[in-house]
Amino acid sequence: MEIELMRHSAAHVMAAAIQRLFPEAKFGVGPTVDFGFYYDVEIGRTVTPEDLVAIQAEMKKIVEENEAFVRKEMSIDEAISLFEGLKQQFKVELLRDLKEKGTTKISDEEAKDIDPAKRDVASVYTLGGFTDLCRGPHVETANQIGAIELNKIAGAYWRGNENNPQLQRIYGLCFTTQEELDNHKALLLEAEKRDHRKLGKELDLFHIDEMVGLGLPLWHPKGAILWRAIEDFWYAEHLKNGYDLVRTPHIGKQALWETSGHWGFYNDSMYPPLEVGKSLKDEQDEKEVAVSERYLLKPMNCPFHVQIYKNGMHSYRDLPMRWAECGTVYRFEKKGELSGLTRVRGFTQDDAHIICRADQVEDELKKVVDFTLFMFKSFGFDIKDIHVYLSVRDPNAEKSIGSDEGWRFTEEVLEKVANDKKLNISKDIGGAAFYGPKLDFKIKDCLGREWQCSTLQFDFNLPERFKMTYINAEGAEEQPYMLHRALFGSFERFIGLLIEHYGGAFPTWIAPVQVMILPVADRHAEPALGLADELTKKGFRAEVDTASESVGKKIRNAEMKKVPYMIVFGDKEMEGNLTIRKRGVKDQYGLVKDEFIEVLLKEVKDHLT
Repeated sequence: MEIELMRHSAAHVMAAAIQRLFPEAKFGVGPTVDFGFYYDVEIGRTVTPEDLVAIQAEMKKIVEENEAFVRKEMSIDEAISLFEGLKQQFKVELLRDLKEKGTTKISDEEAKDIDPAKRDVASVYTLGGFTDLCRGPHVETANQIGAIELNKIAGAYWRGNENNPQLQRIYGLCFTTQEELDNHKALLLEAEKRDHRKLGKELDLFHIDEMVGLGLPLWHPKGAILWRAIEDFWYAEHLKNGYDLVRTPHIGKQALWETSGHWGFYNDSMYPPLEVGKSLKDEQDEKEVAVSERYLLKPMNCPFHVQIYKNGMHSYRDLPMRWAECGTVYRFEKKGELSGLTRVRGFTQDDAHIICRADQVEDELKKVVDFTLFMFKSFGFDIKDIHVYLSVRDPNAEKSIGSDEGWRFTEEVLEKVANDKKLNISKDIGGAAFYGPKLDFKIKDCLGREWQCSTLQFDFNLPERFKMTYINAEGAEEQPYMLHRALFGSFERFIGLLIEHYGGAFPTWIAPVQVMILPVADRHAEPALGLADELTKKGFRAEVDTASESVGKKIRNAEMKKVPYMIVFGDKEMEGNLTIRKRGVKDQYGLVKDEFIEVLLKEVKDHLT
């Protein structure tokens, strides 16, 4: 029995249980999600944790009763009449859309292609005394569903529109066996401990302040040092790999975004223009602008890099050009969709653009793939677990930029490179953006969860819109190929991933504090500060816990802060004989100062080389 079939059916069992307990309940939709299902409902009040217990108990009864899932097709008008009688207005709304468009999910424009003959059929099923609107398929009988547990309640606007009523979204888990369910619950508990929002607060890395603005993280000293260690590594490795660094502003004239096309096709993710032709005081005084100058916060760095390219003439001998920038961009996100560091409004992309000739494309792609895998490995990820998605054009698609020859060439070379590099690839036909095919890299953290990180994207749009050219070997103008490339995706999201992957216990080379020195008594504080200063001058990040507390308490504090090394500093340590304690290890050991410095140097340098 397929698990997706079980999860889909479990959503309906839950809805049937809710109707038994709350006969006046109104039902929205109930799809499957990763590891389970949910249903959006309205029961006339807020759903409580106690309600979940009662609903789950009722679900158990329905499973034991072993009612059959019975499917029936009827005309949409019959279905509308049926659900009007059941006073299920959300189902009626879906059916009216189904009648008008042939679907409940797509736009009026897309609905034009739906076969009119399919617009008059609705699928209805019953489970005991419960009736619902659904295409199916389902399990045959309720007792074929595996282990179920309801686990979460959230709010959800009907059809995702904040102008619509807010429903209660009840989530459940569903697995084939109880053992699988228990294992997943253990994983959820571990994930909760590793939540980057929780650890970000506990480790004093960052916070998000409502007065500053939601989706705009504030990085505390330790978080900023963590960021800096990662960024320094990023810059050093890019220089080693033949990239040049560029820097661009945070805003650009409206004309730039009109030329790039973002003004029209990316406007859902952009903020409204800024009027820079007058001051804030002029605005407060309601003065009319003399000459309008409209700028926009940048959602991407690409058009700026293009303008740097267009600042001069280029020969085929100048290519490839590899330009990299850690550039902060701003994208519109709804308030309810923001989440810690993983969904923000301002974020820093580790961006690069490669401008090259057709005969250089394959080699450049291979270099980027190697660089991507190197970066993941450097941060402790198993590159054997990387899953790469090749997004190509739908052969029937009408809307795309670039020639058929260009699309064919770039899709084929992406697939060839992915296979040559023995990447674990899945092809997503129709997944490509209208301006070019791409490779997306997803990595797994220590809990086996996939995270979207690196992207390698061809772009036919910007070279064409900005008339990018170079002089080829025959002396004629030719349009170059342009590759967008991000390794982390964004620093914010990647750091959120690192926090959860390591549970905040970062490897020594990026740890915000690498060594914590713990004076035994007040008389040891000054010499301990001297040792910290010496380590700092050698490039290490060391701090001293000068609190008037016992050594045991200081050790516990350092462990809670997840510092890689601790030095218990007493009388003999004043002579240079250090007592070392490593994070997570109870046993202490002795090293002379110079030996300890060599250990630190080796641990950091071995990684960086």
